[in-house]
Amino acid sequence: MAIYNKFLLIITFFFLYSCSASYEKLNNSNFSPPNDFSNHLFDMYKEKAIFEAKKMHDWNSAKLYSEKALDAAEGKKIVPENINYWKIPKKHHTQIKLAYDNLMSIYEPALIHDPYNLAKAISSLDCWSEQQEENWQTWDINNCKDNFIESMHKIYENLLKNEKEEKKNSQEKNNENINKVESNATLVTEDINSNILQIIYFDFDKSELSSISKKEIKQFLEKYKNIISNFLIVGHTDTKGTKEYNYKLSIERANVVKNLLIDLGIKEKNIKILGKGEIDLSIKTNDEVPHPANRRAEISPIN
Repeated sequence: MAIYNKFLLIITFFFLYSCSASYEKLNNSNFSPPNDFSNHLFDMYKEKAIFEAKKMHDWNSAKLYSEKALDAAEGKKIVPENINYWKIPKKHHTQIKLAYDNLMSIYEPALIHDPYNLAKAISSLDCWSEQQEENWQTWDINNCKDNFIESMHKIYENLLKNEKEEKKNSQEKNNENINKVESNATLVTEDINSNILQIIYFDFDKSELSSISKKEIKQFLEKYKNIISNFLIVGHTDTKGTKEYNYKLSIERANVVKNLLIDLGIKEKNIKILGKGEIDLSIKTNDEVPHPANRRAEISPIN
């Protein structure tokens, strides 16, 4: 028995040493990550490592975050831990797997156009998964989850802005070419979505609103309720699934937003809805592509 206890003590010592070694290196060395993305990841993972070590005394999580911060400092490609890395309760597994798939589907363009929010989404998903595995600190679970959703929504918005900018630049270039041929031609550009005031995003095959989406709608109403009298809500989907199914889903998404506006004090007669299914994509894709930025509802004013 004494030999067993001694062996157990040695194993425990080496486990704690291996957990603390990367944490000590993280805190006792100077690092200069090679780019903005790596720098954001380094800062975010270091903050999480310190929290887990000093506040929670969770050296296993501190080790994971420390190692990812050190990898970021070297400019290595950082992605969220695969869902199978975690022992997540079955009832939460599907939701986090979906979150992982959503993030990876926009990883490359987000790396170019929104490295800060991509770093936030990656570190927040790891945090959400880690806390959900432990499954007792509901406040931390919700905080990490909300940070993930918020950063993903901002990525979608920035990808959409980039898409519009590219279309605008392309149109201006075309008009410039026309002007070279027809010297009297007038350059005209038009953003057909300029009247859209709020975009709400949804998970794949879902019409439920996240807490972040509800918060965004409330903030939208606080800003515009005394300016706008009538609202148009247009539901959209990505191209995954049949056109008939996606049309019905887009109507459901528009209705969910409509019902929240009614709950927040907007009269039903002042709200109109429209479903467009997959025919008006914000990010152009081929058929059967589950792009998260296309799963949305748009709120705009109508006369």
